[in-house]
Amino acid sequence: MPQRERRRGRTPLIAVTFGAALVVALLSAPAEASGASAPSEDACRTTTIVMPRGDCGPFRQVFAEDFEGDSVPLGSFTDCDHTPDRRTAYCGGLTGEYRANWWAYPTGWQDTAKSGADGNTGRAVGGVYHPEDTVSVGPADDGDGRMRIRMWRPSGGGDVHSAALVPKRVMEQAYGKFSARIKVTRLAAGYKSAWLHYGGGCEIDYPEQNWTDTITAFHHPCDGRPQGSFPTGARWTDWHTVSTEWTPGRVRFFLDGERVGEDTRGVPSRPLSWILQNESALYGPYAAPGSSAQLEITWITAYAYDGCGDSPAARPSRPPGIREDAAVPFPADVVSRPPRSGP
Repeated sequence: MPQRERRRGRTPLIAVTFGAALVVALLSAPAEASGASAPSEDACRTTTIVMPRGDCGPFRQVFAEDFEGDSVPLGSFTDCDHTPDRRTAYCGGLTGEYRANWWAYPTGWQDTAKSGADGNTGRAVGGVYHPEDTVSVGPADDGDGRMRIRMWRPSGGGDVHSAALVPKRVMEQAYGKFSARIKVTRLAAGYKSAWLHYGGGCEIDYPEQNWTDTITAFHHPCDGRPQGSFPTGARWTDWHTVSTEWTPGRVRFFLDGERVGEDTRGVPSRPLSWILQNESALYGPYAAPGSSAQLEITWITAYAYDGCGDSPAARPSRPPGIREDAAVPFPADVVSRPPRSGP
């Protein structure tokens, strides 16, 4: 197995607020459970559950997949150890568009908990990537096309079977917008996601956290300054649209079109890949023998950054006394509204 670059370690999540005046200034009308929403703040102005199509703002769409009419059974994501971590990577068991557009961490690579790749000492129960028996694509009961990531631990114990998927169209890309609509449809302790860009001491993570907790965004500045933590308060077991906008000097995070937070400290400028990493938990209870948990994706999109529309003048103003290089979380009230109905 190739030697993989170490990820940044985690520190306890700390939420920062700026007081009641800022809360009032940043809040907008709450979304209704029926599906009505506040005006979207992200570049694509997403206000519905439908996958956005086409370019938006400074972002040019380079990948869009809603899985409609597709069938990729378990056992298809095999033979993935071809030029790993490069645009030329592929899984020999895939065919057609899925072979062209998707790669997965090969069977046998250790996940973060088992390898200690983020500086942990190795959990007693970790995971090994097994895309061949965790990843599939097909219709839900209502006919909606979905990618399913079902992680599990054998009934006799041993390693968790984890899965990390990589959209090839945005491998080794600097900057862009990255969005998906997701839901954990089967919940169990000991499983998590960390969808990330990382390398060279830099790391952008969203969505991340144990599936039994709530969705959080993290940014680990390239220059080693403390991580930025942006809790959303949203549960993995509801449908949500998660989006990251990464532009020169700034990374912003959105949940259902509403801004969760941003950071301008030590933002990466080098090409990085978008890795949909799903694995065994780094803290809390271990996955029980015989347990399983499942995350579903109803659509996923990615964009390249064309370099306009993100000048410092266009950035949101900061409260008095807040430095330009400070991480800016947004109040929990903004992201604790009722989730939209349906996928």
